[in-house]
Amino acid sequence: MAKSFAQRLEEANTLADIFELVKTGVRKVYKTGRAGLSLGLAEIGSQENYLIGAFYPFGSNIIVMNKTPLKKISETDPKLFKPYAFHILLHEYLHALGNIDEEYTRKMVYQISLELFGRRHLATQMAKDLGKFMPNLAYSPLDFQPAEELQIELVRDFDRSSISYIH
Repeated sequence: MAKSFAQRLEEANTLADIFELVKTGVRKVYKTGRAGLSLGLAEIGSQENYLIGAFYPFGSNIIVMNKTPLKKISETDPKLFKPYAFHILLHEYLHALGNIDEEYTRKMVYQISLELFGRRHLATQMAKDLGKFMPNLAYSPLDFQPAEELQIELVRDFDRSSISYIH
């Protein structure tokens, strides 16, 4: 019997594992995908009254996640870590697939989460209302410009399924 997406997310050990689940879910629901992405972790900082979870520079091959919310969740409510990481990676992956419109991307994230996990799962609840879980977290605006001195730490072996031919 095949494992459910909820079971597979629970068994994920790394951000790379969670990203593979994101890609599998997008392929299942929307029959599309993309390879060759990198994940960078950085202290993005915050803007006035909000904190950005991640951003995808359009036309690039990198998703950059903010270390601050990852650390905060790990320390304060670890059960939220995997659903949060799934949510953020899914959102940015959809941008990497060419979805520029922020509102449409949020709707896609909710639709995919609902189909994969059902209404009651934390990932779906986050997709419906992320502010309920992280009130100061915001989606990056299209014109978001990170600090020039941003120190990005690349996650090794992130997009594993796209490099399976390398030994």
